[in-house]
Amino acid sequence: MNLPRKLHKLNLISKVNSLSRCAILCQKWNHTDQSTQELQSEKTTHFGFETVQEEEKTGKVYEVFENVAKSYDTMNDAMSFGIHRLWKDIFIDRLGPTHDTKLLDVAGGTGDIAFRFLNTVDNLSSKQCAAHVTVSDINRAMLDVGEQRARDLFKIELPHPRIQFLEANAEELPIEDKSYSAYTIAFGIRNVTHIDKALREAYRVLRPGGRFLCLEFSHVNNSALQWAYDQYSFQVIPVMGQLIAGQWKPYQYLVESIRQFPNQEEFKQMIQSAGFEYVTYENLTFGVVAIHSGFKL
Repeated sequence: MNLPRKLHKLNLISKVNSLSRCAILCQKWNHTDQSTQELQSEKTTHFGFETVQEEEKTGKVYEVFENVAKSYDTMNDAMSFGIHRLWKDIFIDRLGPTHDTKLLDVAGGTGDIAFRFLNTVDNLSSKQCAAHVTVSDINRAMLDVGEQRARDLFKIELPHPRIQFLEANAEELPIEDKSYSAYTIAFGIRNVTHIDKALREAYRVLRPGGRFLCLEFSHVNNSALQWAYDQYSFQVIPVMGQLIAGQWKPYQYLVESIRQFPNQEEFKQMIQSAGFEYVTYENLTFGVVAIHSGFKL
């Protein structure tokens, strides 16, 4: 009688131990799974040199451009000594718009690229002009400035058959597939939280044969110039922002965001990964800015 009882007791102890081990393992598994979910929900990115959660960046960037919208064009002239105008002229020249180009200009708020585009196609006298540009920007304040400039420069009322302004996120464009023959973005893509998503959206909205063209601050390819450029960027531009626009923080973010942006070769690879072919880039002013080009075939 004693032996069966002892065996039964040992069997019960074994089952209890097994259940205990299972409970411990389950707790560990749940804790690991929970930790993974927490990490996934707390993905971070850069906002200048600051590390922030991804969902925060869009709001922070929005606030930056909302604050500088009215002084944006004036500061561009001051910071670049007017050279940004030459860069943008070259950019439109590389685009080579025709009388029937349908252009989507993303992050184009105040209209600099769009107006150059319209002026260029207006000078094409070979055929009746049917070109059109949509200026897209996530920031309403920037679009308000662009709309007023359009009224003043072209003496038009909005909406207008040749130009429209669209408030939209570059990562989720409310535009049908294969709608445009050209997509431009100038000094805007480095402010996007998910650059890869914006590039895929560019590919989606372009027609087969359509062209992607990006003008963006890049990486200087001269060490001596790099030192001088850094000194000017970090020591002068924020002070200039305070004096001209009444605030320095947005311009501190500006110079920091430039340093965080991928270099020419890295960005070229990102464009190719989005599906574009014949991807090239051209450095301007020793690589202070670069024009990246790709085609949807």
